[in-house]
Amino acid sequence: MPLSVLLAATPSPEPGGSLDEAAERAGDAAGWVQENWSTWLNTGLRILLITAIALVLRYVIRRALTNLIARMNRSAQAVEGTALGGLLVNAERRRQRSEAIGSVLRSVTSFLILGTAALMILGAFQINLAPLLASAGVAGVALGFGARNLVTDFLSGVFMILEDQYGVGDQIDAGVASGEVIEVGLRVTKLRGENGAIWYVRNGEVKRIGNLSQGWSTAGVDVMVRPTEDLGRVRETIAGATETLAKEEPWAERLWGPVEILGLDAVLLDSMTVRVTAKTMPGKSVSVERELRWRIKQALDEAGIRMLGPTAEADGEASADPTAGMSAPSAFASATSPQSLAATPIPPPLAK
Repeated sequence: MPLSVLLAATPSPEPGGSLDEAAERAGDAAGWVQENWSTWLNTGLRILLITAIALVLRYVIRRALTNLIARMNRSAQAVEGTALGGLLVNAERRRQRSEAIGSVLRSVTSFLILGTAALMILGAFQINLAPLLASAGVAGVALGFGARNLVTDFLSGVFMILEDQYGVGDQIDAGVASGEVIEVGLRVTKLRGENGAIWYVRNGEVKRIGNLSQGWSTAGVDVMVRPTEDLGRVRETIAGATETLAKEEPWAERLWGPVEILGLDAVLLDSMTVRVTAKTMPGKSVSVERELRWRIKQALDEAGIRMLGPTAEADGEASADPTAGMSAPSAFASATSPQSLAATPIPPPLAK
């Protein structure tokens, strides 16, 4: 078939139709944009406004918390080195406690503000938040069950810090361990024991706290003397030693009241015990007890009054029986005893 016949049989395209279709589509797109541009503008402005307000609010609140923590630290440093600072305020304890509280508050503030802003932005896009919130709730429950020990430690640490149950420098008894607090965290409390060991105690494991450094402490000394000593002379000697101690530094500052001689705490045949107590600065009772023993011992020696120990023996006591540790003789030692006769083998019968 000739080429000219094929060209004549092929329908020619209509350029006018394609241009009209393109123009119609362009018009529809322009109309759609014109109809929805106000919605887009409103959504974009709403998102920008939500973001700006959230960021500004977060900055203002975090800045206010930072200034509050700095003011608390400055107030602690202002009294440091004074009598009030030495007795009632521990600067390092106040600093760590305020920083921990500030960190928790800043984290909670950021989470609440940014989380709320994110949900509002998703709502501006007409996204259904119900499935998202339900999924987040299920994930939170699963995370809570899986990491319940961690959550328990964290919450216990937050309440311990907020309630100021103990702080750096306090002597505490946490049940599982005891010693001096050297660091307080939201999850773990670090203690230094008597032998220098460092104990890491999870806050969730602490069921009770015995704080030996809050309020005041009590120093107690028991003085054991012979029952034949003159009680008036003993009281006068001890009172003179304690009065001298209360007038000297640094014991005058560590003693929060006069040393009291309570009287006889125990009376035995070979000794009698005089009880001496004093109210001291928190955490200073051990040093005051040692100094009291030292001063009382010197004063009693100068007065010619002899002290006794809990294992001291009275004069003229009979010596122990040397045969007390020997066992009783056995009944089998005698061949004629019933026990020996019963244990003797029966002889075989004689042959006939």
